[in-house]
Amino acid sequence: MLDLQQLASFVAVVNAGSFVGAADALGLSKAAVSRHVTDLEAQLGVRLLHRTTRRLSLTDDGQRFHARATDLLAAADELELETSAGSGEAAGVLRINAPLTFGNLHLAPLWPDFLAANPKVALDITLNDRLVDLVEEGYDVAVRITNLPSSQLVSRRLATTRIVLCASPAYLAAHGTPSHPGELATHRVVSYAYWSGGDDWRFTGPDGEARVRVQPRIHTNSGDTCRIAALHGQGVILQPDFLVGDDLRRGDLVELMPGWRSLELGIHVVYASRKHLPMKTRRLVDFLAKAFATPAWQS
Repeated sequence: MLDLQQLASFVAVVNAGSFVGAADALGLSKAAVSRHVTDLEAQLGVRLLHRTTRRLSLTDDGQRFHARATDLLAAADELELETSAGSGEAAGVLRINAPLTFGNLHLAPLWPDFLAANPKVALDITLNDRLVDLVEEGYDVAVRITNLPSSQLVSRRLATTRIVLCASPAYLAAHGTPSHPGELATHRVVSYAYWSGGDDWRFTGPDGEARVRVQPRIHTNSGDTCRIAALHGQGVILQPDFLVGDDLRRGDLVELMPGWRSLELGIHVVYASRKHLPMKTRRLVDFLAKAFATPAWQS
């Protein structure tokens, strides 16, 4: 069985870049830290560190082991916190990844209530629109807006969002209102870089499926930029109703070709498949499921 002190010494050596630095961080002697790492390598039967007189570096086995050892030590710390704090109380740092726009619009207002209900939990939140690797990058949970493929991750659907084709009244007055997807090929378009179909936009309508290759005048990795450009009459956008729903209700944007529909995507919270889910993660998943039982953009 792995020794937590040996794991802590190994992780400290990697983080500090030296045995001396690790010894100072842990309050141990350099000899004790060196012995811990040597004994750990002997138990595992692999070399974890390349040692020279000038520097230390991880072996391939060491890189993989370091990531898992860090997770294991964090889990041990959280177990201690939860146990000492009392039965059933969540504790520790919760690392969360979510899409940028959705995170700002619909998650950020929820965090005060979650923290008030879980006073021993701290949040480390990263917002971006790329697909992160939860295990490799050390996230506890991620919110994903997609039709999830089968994977080893556990997921819980929170809500759905409809992708809406829309433009401003000013743009439509100047350039006309398209009535069929094929007409979009000659319209000004503001396209989103992470759209799964790229510049091939697909719709389902009364005549079946239609596909059009659009010619973007603006191409961006930001849904917010797409929305603002559309509000300023720069072109047609294809964006989720959680972003443009209020604009549509106010009439600042107009839905186009309502008989032709794009995608409807699920909004999921995902986390690594673990038999024993940390209390902090379980609390967050349940909290989000309750918060999005009636999504604001569908009211």
